[in-house]
Amino acid sequence: MTSLEISPKNLMKTKMMSGELAVGMVVRLMRGVEVAAIAKSAGFDCLYVDLEHCSFSLETVSQICIAATALGVTPMVRVAGKDKAEIGRTLETGAQGIIIPHLENRAEAEQVVEAARFPPTGDRSLLATSPHTLFRGGPADEVMRRLNESTLVTGMIESVTAVENADDIASVEGVDMLLVGTNDLCNSLGVPGQLDHPRVREAYQHVAASCGAKGKHLGVGGLNSRPDIAKEMISMGARYVSAGSDTGFLMSAATAAANAFR
Repeated sequence: MTSLEISPKNLMKTKMMSGELAVGMVVRLMRGVEVAAIAKSAGFDCLYVDLEHCSFSLETVSQICIAATALGVTPMVRVAGKDKAEIGRTLETGAQGIIIPHLENRAEAEQVVEAARFPPTGDRSLLATSPHTLFRGGPADEVMRRLNESTLVTGMIESVTAVENADDIASVEGVDMLLVGTNDLCNSLGVPGQLDHPRVREAYQHVAASCGAKGKHLGVGGLNSRPDIAKEMISMGARYVSAGSDTGFLMSAATAAANAFR
């Protein structure tokens, strides 16, 4: 087995590292592999299955992830929490990235890295044959190195505490991106639903500065309903933006179609 056969390249990670913006689609509704094909045809760089807010099984997640990778769409998964076993099992489905909601401090970030990365960076258990290796075996050190390189570890910044600790979180080796969850951040700031509030903008500026100082990517989430604001946040140096979900796309198109005939 040659090194080129170990782990498909994470195209989203590569794009962001080159200074480009990756645009993602959230998956909460469609349980079939067709959603990966739709994401590809629509022009998305990546998709993420949102296990924090849907009831998908890991079997369903695996099918979507494998199909997405084959189509050149980077599959990520937002897990429901910070459980080490859940993070490891989710990555073994074929996900090329893990998104951790409500990451609050450095200690939690370190625990996530330990769960998501193989030695020497973390302590993830090695499954030598997996979707990432197309179920081929290979030298353990080579497999772990390549999988560590291709795995994207993202922590969500969704509270005042997390914003205050952004420098510490971003300084953790093995964390690739801080993704601001704007809606929950608004709640924490005491301005629910006020996506354009100055305090939200200030929080983004702080997180962006932390990412820039520590060499991490900034991600923009929860602003799909306000692309004008999203573009402002992207101008701060963001390399990822969530553009909406399958549920939202379907409802928007279905509502527009119904209204067109009335």
